[in-house]
Amino acid sequence: MPLNRIRIVLVQPSHGGNIGGCARAMKNMGLTRLLLVAPEDFPGEEASARAAGADDVLARAQVCATLDEAIADCHLVIGASARERRIAWPMLAPDEAARRVLAAVNGQEVAVLFGRERTGLTNDELDRCQALVNIPANPEFSSLNLACAVQVLAYEIRCAAEAGVAAAPAGAAAMLGEPLATSAEIQRFYQHLDQVMVASGFLDPANPRLLTRRIRRLFNRIEMTSNEVNILRGILAAVTQPVVKTKS
Repeated sequence: MPLNRIRIVLVQPSHGGNIGGCARAMKNMGLTRLLLVAPEDFPGEEASARAAGADDVLARAQVCATLDEAIADCHLVIGASARERRIAWPMLAPDEAARRVLAAVNGQEVAVLFGRERTGLTNDELDRCQALVNIPANPEFSSLNLACAVQVLAYEIRCAAEAGVAAAPAGAAAMLGEPLATSAEIQRFYQHLDQVMVASGFLDPANPRLLTRRIRRLFNRIEMTSNEVNILRGILAAVTQPVVKTKS
């Protein structure tokens, strides 16, 4: 099963026990790649105790200083979110998210993000995601423990894998036969686009409102290939260069 290209990313987890519980949940379902972004309590005894036999997952866990570092080479990033956002992102049910994950792992890297225990993922972190996944729960008591949330998604991924969900590049990338752009490539494109919008006067950096977030949501809805991102950046570079007029 193509599970070795799927990484679970925990953003700033505060409790070592939750990290250990997530490692156990992952190993139960055959997932082994755990990345931790700026954890507050790792490594530690509580993480090892809660892992309960999944010490190998903890031992291989990669600690990253930033989220961008953790997902730089990923072609698909899905974020777990329990809250509705002012600007809507494409929202998937757990089984839908699992099928999308499995459909993207043929030679490509996939990340599923989980936020802080108390506050989840920030809007800036969600900007890195192509889609969100929401776990249905009792609206009067909808907050899931971090390890429980990881267990639900890991289970759905396992079910999709055992059901034989085809591993193939999704959507447009499949038709073009080209690799999807990585998160790092897309973030460089966004930075380039922001620079051009500011230089042209289209974007006021002192009062951006929700413009940049809406633009990111627009591009995150489509599956840009590396070549397409390079073309877009080439256009941006061309329009910002002074036009040289030749004499007739």
